[in-house]
Amino acid sequence: MEGLLTELVGLVSTLRGEHGCPWDKKQTMEGFRTFLVEEVYELIDAIDKKEYESIRGELGDLLFHIVFIARICEERNLFCMAEVLSEIIAKMRKRHPHVFGPNEDRSGSVEQRWEQIKKEEDKDYSPLSGVPSILPALSRAYLISRRAAKLGFDWDSIEAVYGKLEEELAELKEAQTSGGPKHIEEEIGDILFTVVNLSRFHKIDPEAALRGTIDKFIRRFAYIEQATNVETSDMKTMDALWDEAKKKEKKGPEGPFG
Repeated sequence: MEGLLTELVGLVSTLRGEHGCPWDKKQTMEGFRTFLVEEVYELIDAIDKKEYESIRGELGDLLFHIVFIARICEERNLFCMAEVLSEIIAKMRKRHPHVFGPNEDRSGSVEQRWEQIKKEEDKDYSPLSGVPSILPALSRAYLISRRAAKLGFDWDSIEAVYGKLEEELAELKEAQTSGGPKHIEEEIGDILFTVVNLSRFHKIDPEAALRGTIDKFIRRFAYIEQATNVETSDMKTMDALWDEAKKKEKKGPEGPFG
């Protein structure tokens, strides 16, 4: 495997070299961000669908992009791929003293040790500020709420979260009658954040849950499109077809969107 990684590094070097590919040679690290995000989501999609051959391929694509960006940095005399590998190996060894430590210290929880080591590495480290702002909102909310909960800022029970959700829904209804668009937006945000916490209590990734619901909606709407002309059909007809699609899947609550 080590030889294959070396071969990939060499391949990228050739692509960026004097006699390499014109397109690859003109790429920048900043411009490659879009491609990198795309590859990550393609990998996530393959994982969600359990398409293992696709997962293998997407992992390769992602690795190529990582090596490519490292090559650009090497050309700028910033660092090379070997330093990337060396640093991550050292970091993981340091953050797993219970595995790689001299005495395999197993005192305390793994997560507590992990957080303590990160604080030692960065004096300005904060569990919340460490969550990238570029993450999709649901994923960011999930990570932030989970980290806050680990610090003790959490509800005592899931019933309390349901109570908070009811409270936020009531505030939204109030904002709808007496508030402006900004107030309504704020209340909807509060509801979404509470639902994320509800997902956390159920140990459900809200991002994955919503992706699943979107896929389900697309499947059922496609069933309607195959059965009728959606541009001329009435809601009663489409709702009946929606129910047919639900019965075929044998899951889902009542209603046109669930």
